[in-house]
Amino acid sequence: MIPTPLLTLHNLTAGYDAQPVLRDISLTVYDRDFLGIIGPNGGGKTTLIKCILGLLPHTAGNIQFYQNGQPTDSLTMGYLPQYNSIDRKFPISVQEVILSGLSSKKSLISRFTEEHYRKVQTVIGRMGLEGLEHRSIGALSGGQLQRALLGRAIVSDPALLILDEPSTYIDKQFEARLYELLAEINHDCAIILVSHDIGTVLQQVKSIACVNETLDYHPAPEVTGEWLERNFHCPIELLGHGTLPHRILGEHKHT
Repeated sequence: MIPTPLLTLHNLTAGYDAQPVLRDISLTVYDRDFLGIIGPNGGGKTTLIKCILGLLPHTAGNIQFYQNGQPTDSLTMGYLPQYNSIDRKFPISVQEVILSGLSSKKSLISRFTEEHYRKVQTVIGRMGLEGLEHRSIGALSGGQLQRALLGRAIVSDPALLILDEPSTYIDKQFEARLYELLAEINHDCAIILVSHDIGTVLQQVKSIACVNETLDYHPAPEVTGEWLERNFHCPIELLGHGTLPHRILGEHKHT
């Protein structure tokens, strides 16, 4: 079966204050793909997903979305941002956070329906947040907050789910469940997972893109050490220790 494209990036260039961070990026994400995006700090991973989300305009190239294989102007997307981008002082409860993910499903002047609230309650259970529905996000642990934000990202049944460093501050008890959830969610939508944790990414995803100003795509997660070294510009070895992957940087010098 020929995979159905969900979005394509063609010769994309983007940056800040006329300084390019990404240059000449081309990529296709397919329906129900699970794409891992890796790369060194400052290489442009977050900039890339901001372009896909429409949060940052690109300066060259184009982005095309597809629905059922046909070009469309937009795509339903869920987004789990990095933990440090969240204002924990904002007075909002767990239920309200997840409910906000359904805002696009109603008009500005209409109220949320009983069906919306039932959907939110289902997601709360799926995230393991029962009993915390009315707790303020400022009173949550880091892991509980990430679960609430993941719930907001999936409650609208998006075609594409984008996660930026999702395991950051996730408690270890939920970390294994997080990746089980992502495997379940992947049956219904495509996922883009951005992470610095190479070992974990390689264990979870179906394809890999390394972003370091430009983009190098690998169609399967079984990448070689040479491929990683070429894209990170550092010799990297991957070791498995039980179920915990490790990343080891060999002795090297940057030029």
